[in-house]
This record gives sequence, structure tokens and C-alpha cells, in this order.
Amino acid sequence: MLAVLSFGRAPATQAFDPARLTEPFGHLGNLLAAPFARWDSVWYLAIAQGGYDHQPPRTAFFPLYPMVTRGLGVIIGSDLLAGVIISLIAFMVALVLLHRLVALELGDQRARITVLLLAFCPMAYFFSAVYSESLFLALSVGCIYEARRGRWPTAGLLGGLAAASRNGGIVLVVPLVLMYLYGPRSDRPPAERSRSHRMSRLEPVYSIRLSIAWIALVPAGLGAYLGWLALKTGDGLAPFHVQQVWFRHFAGPLGGVWDGAVAAWDGLRQLIHGPPPPIYFTQAGGDPLRVAGQNLMLFGFLVLGAVACIGAFRRLPFAYGAYALAALALPLSYPVGPQPLASLPRYEVVLFPLFMWAAVWLEERRLSTNAIAANAVLLGLFTAEFATWRFVA
Repeated sequence: MLAVLSFGRAPATQAFDPARLTEPFGHLGNLLAAPFARWDSVWYLAIAQGGYDHQPPRTAFFPLYPMVTRGLGVIIGSDLLAGVIISLIAFMVALVLLHRLVALELGDQRARITVLLLAFCPMAYFFSAVYSESLFLALSVGCIYEARRGRWPTAGLLGGLAAASRNGGIVLVVPLVLMYLYGPRSDRPPAERSRSHRMSRLEPVYSIRLSIAWIALVPAGLGAYLGWLALKTGDGLAPFHVQQVWFRHFAGPLGGVWDGAVAAWDGLRQLIHGPPPPIYFTQAGGDPLRVAGQNLMLFGFLVLGAVACIGAFRRLPFAYGAYALAALALPLSYPVGPQPLASLPRYEVVLFPLFMWAAVWLEERRLSTNAIAANAVLLGLFTAEFATWRFVA
């Protein structure tokens, strides 16, 4: 609110919400709602109120979050307030489940640090905004937590719902299969193996039973949405085709890493020498130097994510590192042409294994309090940017 009052909206942003879906109240009400509904919130609110309405770009936003938003919105009379309430409740559930999961793997102290690192990370404002991040986090953490306890029907159901809430949910198949075959899991002891079998690292630690079929609910969640689109519009792959609207394209496996590095280098040159070409994609009429700084910031998040992913492989069970890598590979293989790493921090913020490793690393060096405090300062800055329609991630 203070940011909106002090700095106002960024110029030329009215065009992003011509129907004023993010400003349905009077002056005071809109001021109160300012930090919660910006950018993609417009898409979610439009879907909640009007469905997909034969508009292909809307299909990129998966249906679960706008569906529950609309359901609660009918009851309380405002889809915007419903979206905020759902995000906050889902985030609370996600933090509780995350604490329980990390406590199983790393102990109570590191579980507490993990929760604080996630709650105060610079991009945590997405968890209270009208975005699907908090709902997806709650479902994905719940999915892995239930798999860790060997409750495969519930794990499969939560994974299927996660796959219906955002396109990256399908990669939950990776950790579920790995946990089913190799653990960690607490539902039954490892299978007895001969000495020759124990020598093979690829030999499953747990025997395969019919319960593995529950994992198929994860792709079923995605398939249900694509099947509905096929029947409704005749194009079941519309969510992937319309990515061109946002200039996303396949650059080869992890091809966005190189593109992001090039953009960051060019951004550094622009900051040093001024704004000669190449000038990258600007949001809401932003100046080239601002975008240059964004490219450097995004590359910094890429480096941090890569380090944390490697750390997750080294210090956590293999399934956690594999999940983080598979989830990062999607946006890094489909970069945004003008700004390759656009939205990468938003994709990273729901990858809780990265925060689990960070908690281990910081706790060992007694730096967790300092890191949480620094994160909180950046969270305040980025929240102010988001609330005033200045593009962050």
C-alpha cells in the first residue's frame, strides 16, 4: 500500500487489465487489493469469471486454481478476494506440510529454517497473490510427503491435482517413481536382495507392487485437462501451442542457460556503456537499462538455483534432487526469446528441495538468521515492485 501511494502505478500498465478485473472496488478497496492482483492475476480472474471463452492464450493457465477461485468467489461475492484467501490458506497448508516433510529427512531445526527461508524468500509475495503458486506448492509438498509415508493413493491424487494446476506438475512423476523404487519411504522395509543384486545400484530397493499404479494419477491430471480442451476446442495441445504468445520456444535441452548467460552479459555491457543495441524485451514501457538489470538479476537466480540443485543431489535423497532438476529443465529448455530467463525465479520458488539444501548449508555455517533477514529485505523491495505493476519475475 505504501508503495502504491508513494510511487503509483508504472506507466502504461492500464492496458494489461482493460476490464479492470484487478480493481473491482472503490479507491480504498483497490488500494487494499493492490499487492495481491497484478500481471498473470488478470488471466486467472478472467478465466474464473468467463472460462476459457474460445481464447487460446487463456489455455496456458491450468484450470484448478481459477476453478476453486470461482467456487469461493460465488459464495463471498468477489473472485479477487477469493483468490487471495485461497492463496493464503494454501500457503499455510504448504508450510505445515513442508515442516513435517523436512523434519522426517533433516530434523526439526532444519525443518524450521527451511520454512523460514521459503516464507521470507524474495519471491514469496507470489504465495499471497492471485497466482497458482501457493496451491501448487501445497499439492506438490503434500504429494511428496504422502509418498514418503507410503500413502500412494493420496500421493497420486495430490500429484494429479498439482498437474491440473500448472504445466510443471507432470514432473512429480519423477520423484514419485524414484521414491517408490528406491526410497526414502516408511511404509515397508526394503526388499530382500541377493548379494549380486545389492551390488547393482540400478536394482530397485523396493519390490514393485500394484500400488505403483497410483502414480498414474499424476499424468491423468494433465490428461484430463488436455482431453477436455480437445473436446471443447479441437486442440488438446493448445496450452503448449500458445506459448508462442509469450515468445517461448524450444531451444534444446537446457538451451535457455546459454541464452540467459548471453542476455546477462549484454545487460552488463548496457549498464556499463549505456543503452546501445541489443535492447531486450521491456515490460510496460520499461527503459533498456532496467531490463538489462533484470537480465542480470535473472541470471543470478539461475546460478543460485543451479548451485542449490547440485547441493540437493549431494545432501538430500536422490528423488529430491531429481525433482528439482526436472522442474528446472522445463523453463530452461523453453526460454523466452527477448528475455530468456523471464519468470525463472517464480518457477524456482516452489521447488522446496532447493530450500531444504539451503537450510542444511546455512545451518552448518550458522548463517541462517542472516540469510533470512537479507531475504526479508529483498522480499519487501520486490513486493513493492509487484504492487506497483513493475515487472519483477
